[in-house]
Amino acid sequence: MAQASLARRAVRRGSQPGPPETAGRGSHPGPPEMAGQGSHPGPPETAGRYGVLLLVLISTYLLSAFSFSKLAGDLQVAAFAAVLLLALRTSRVRRRTARLAGGVALIGSVAAGAADLTGTAAGYGAAEIWKALLLLFTVVLLVRRVLDRPTVTIQSIYGALSAYLIIGLMFAACYAAIEHLGSAPFFAGGQPASTQTLQYFSFTTLTTLGYGDFTAAGNGGRAIAVMEALTGQVFLATLVARLVAAFRAPAEQAQPVIGRPRPPRPVRRRSGGSRGKPAGSASRTSRRTRVPPARNHDDL
Repeated sequence: MAQASLARRAVRRGSQPGPPETAGRGSHPGPPEMAGQGSHPGPPETAGRYGVLLLVLISTYLLSAFSFSKLAGDLQVAAFAAVLLLALRTSRVRRRTARLAGGVALIGSVAAGAADLTGTAAGYGAAEIWKALLLLFTVVLLVRRVLDRPTVTIQSIYGALSAYLIIGLMFAACYAAIEHLGSAPFFAGGQPASTQTLQYFSFTTLTTLGYGDFTAAGNGGRAIAVMEALTGQVFLATLVARLVAAFRAPAEQAQPVIGRPRPPRPVRRRSGGSRGKPAGSASRTSRRTRVPPARNHDDL
């Protein structure tokens, strides 16, 4: 009997469920901070600062406009390389790609400066072509970064203005390359084609002012001038106008956007019967209209 009672107790203990924390340990979810660690958003990305870039571009233009020495060409190459590095810093490209582009820009700028120091027409033309390529790549980075910004701020407008100035300097470099590498003079009427006059002609064409004091003589220069005029019009009419129209001050961005109140939804009542009667109405009707059983003669 004792052995039978012990066996019964062992069977009862084996079939008894364990404690709740032990039984549910396999399916128990982890802590909230660990469960959501994979989907937690990273730190907000720092916005690009284009004020310094705009100041560098204005300084570069003024340096080349008021300096008549050959040293200004080498300084301009270095300034354009610095502009590209600033654009890479504020862009969203990968770090490895940015380093590679920066290294290529530095090596090419050194080679362009060496070609400019040769004093030949081919060296000047090669340096101007390198300037145009640097500025073209910088414009693409700037416009792409400005359009990717979720909101339009004053930095976005600074970036658009910087891109506009870079476009003018880029076309001026193209005109200078045509002047140095071509056999005929660039301007009609024997006008001097220096760095100052080429930049003046480029920005008057970009803004479609058209004073008429300088005119391209060759077909290549005229074709590039038409492309610059179209680029300036499209840039001002689309990108800059859109940014200015969508500009919001930081105080306005901090205010929450309050939408229109939604009207309350109508409350629908469920109908139990086919005619919209409650569910218990049928049972009440059946109870009221219940016919009593017939009585037999034996009951009387």
